Amino acid sequence: MTKINIDVPNLVSEAYYPLFTSRDRYLVYKGSRGSGKSVAASFKIIVDLVAYPYVNWLVIRQYYSTHKDSTFAGIKWAAYYLGVDKLFKFTTSPLEITYLPTGQKVFFRGMDDPLKITSIRATTGNLCRVLYEEAYELKSESDFQTVEESIRGLLDDPHGYYQSILMFNPWSDKHWLKSEFFDKETRRANSLAMTTTYKDNDHLDPDYIESLEEMRIRNPNRARVAVDGEWGIAEGLIFEGLFEQQEFSMESIANLPKGVGLDFGFKHDPTAGEFFAIDKAKRIVYVYDEFYQQGMLTNQIADALKKHGSIGKRIVADSAEQRLIQELKMHHVGNIMPSHKGANSVEQGIQVMQSYRYIIHPRVKGLWEEMNTYVYDRDKQGNWLNKPEDANNHAVDALRYGMQPYDFQVNNRYMTRAERTEMIKDLGL
Repeated sequence: MTKINIDVPNLVSEAYYPLFTSRDRYLVYKGSRGSGKSVAASFKIIVDLVAYPYVNWLVIRQYYSTHKDSTFAGIKWAAYYLGVDKLFKFTTSPLEITYLPTGQKVFFRGMDDPLKITSIRATTGNLCRVLYEEAYELKSESDFQTVEESIRGLLDDPHGYYQSILMFNPWSDKHWLKSEFFDKETRRANSLAMTTTYKDNDHLDPDYIESLEEMRIRNPNRARVAVDGEWGIAEGLIFEGLFEQQEFSMESIANLPKGVGLDFGFKHDPTAGEFFAIDKAKRIVYVYDEFYQQGMLTNQIADALKKHGSIGKRIVADSAEQRLIQELKMHHVGNIMPSHKGANSVEQGIQVMQSYRYIIHPRVKGLWEEMNTYVYDRDKQGNWLNKPEDANNHAVDALRYGMQPYDFQVNNRYMTRAERTEMIKDLGL
């Protein structure tokens, strides 16, 4: 029998001890950015495989293609960190991890086809552990229930137990996860729900912690989720009901016109590059790629634009930074132009954006978070205003700039304020 020594207190904080001690059927962690949830779950998977010969794992995300660089890579890293990597075989086709001494496995699947998940069978032991990573992405409680109902049967170990672990960032309190596991009146029996933050992770560098604390001041709506791990915005979302996360192929949007929007930031604010395809007839925007990073210098922005496929596409950049636009041209970024601004341009741009639906690819994280936290402003009495709050909007601004030529341009010129107003009325906005 293979034995490994593991000192859990030196690996994870006390907040994650239940992963190794609890036999509750459901362990649910909502948490902030940098809280260490995924690392703790990776250790849990390795430990259970070695400690319990009957255990096989199923690791689920909404989209199968996102596993390789996230959950699969994280579990592989955990095995190396614990010094037991030689006891495991890591294969990418199919995406699987095998514990060599016994043949126990970790299976990876996507919730985009839940019925295929129900057909998985373990050849050694039992399929009795499930990790739902980024569980907020799971679109349907019924699909979740379909998977849970397939994890059943007598276990080879009379002391064995079934367990499902769910981990996520809680962007909206309207998600089914809240009523299912956190609300006292409706939560499932035999479940343990917890909230963790970056304070539960002892391995963060001071600069990262400083950036999170700074978010409390600059973007309190976003910090509510990303820093404090609390439920997100309940009302006032500007794009409420207009966006969804969905995996799609470049082939499916091959015939649509494409563009790039660019918003500049530096120390506290990210530079956002949004890459999209637009279907004006169906009023759908497909956002397929992004870079979203603080501290980017001009040459790094130029490299990111080229790396993400801006060549041959029209780039519309924040006109407040004319110097940066000229510097990017000097770095051989072609087809770049400044955005148009003026009286009511932000409000009008948002109104037109609200005439579209947004399909956001899972790799596009910055825009996804902003869509979940971008709200209308309030006056001093707390009343809603018909203008957006100037926060959580760098990716949104970038996308708004990129979309300008498709709606606010006529005869190769930018519309006047009056023309924009008339066009918005014609759209019924």
